Amino acid sequence: MTTIRTGRTAPAFIALAAVGALALTACNDDSSADSTQTAPPTAAAAAAPASSPATAPTTPAGSAAPSTPAGSAAASTPAAPAPTGSAPAAGGGGPFATPGQTFKIGQPAQIQFTSGSTKGTVALTVTSIDAGDPADLEPLKLGDKVKGLVPYYIHYSITNTGTTDLSHTSVDHMKGLLPDGTEAQEVMVIGNFAKCPSPSLPKGFTNGQTAQSCSLAVAPAATKVTGAEYWGSPYTLGKGVNWK
Repeated sequence: MTTIRTGRTAPAFIALAAVGALALTACNDDSSADSTQTAPPTAAAAAAPASSPATAPTTPAGSAAPSTPAGSAAASTPAAPAPTGSAPAAGGGGPFATPGQTFKIGQPAQIQFTSGSTKGTVALTVTSIDAGDPADLEPLKLGDKVKGLVPYYIHYSITNTGTTDLSHTSVDHMKGLLPDGTEAQEVMVIGNFAKCPSPSLPKGFTNGQTAQSCSLAVAPAATKVTGAEYWGSPYTLGKGVNWK
């Protein structure tokens, strides 16, 4: 990761991260998630096999056997088991997203969010991935380091779905993905970049509150950024939550 200091008119400093999990993983001080990738939970539970009684009941001669209403399950058939997977998110909203799970852009994912000693639950949604103009990068004074690269703005929303006040925490660790699934180059801006603001969550960010954020990625003109990955704790880089 190369750190570049800028002048007074630009943000405090900008780090242009080369593609590579090793350098970026070092930025994540949180504990690693389970290395075993979990399959996405299915919407419907698997049907349970009907149990067969050991001995069929005997019907006396001349009497009618009890009938089962049409469309009703037999009394001896157990209910289908609930889907396996992560526990339901606090405050509702479905189960927590599992490492490697992929969502559509615009679809929320329930996240167990950690920022330092603060832990909570948020619904994280990548709302759009927009291509910018290479000239947008000029105020960042990166020069030849971004020559031939196009900026992409990954816009996402954060909704507090838990009971913890998340005031002044930051939901970052959002990376761009190229069409083949590899990581796009990331530009980390410390300071204010009007084209892609990423402020801390505001004061009073309690249950039901929503905020917007943005992550900046760059890609060669011959390709483009088509997806995003959140890899903050409890997830890790390459085993995070994806949007495409």
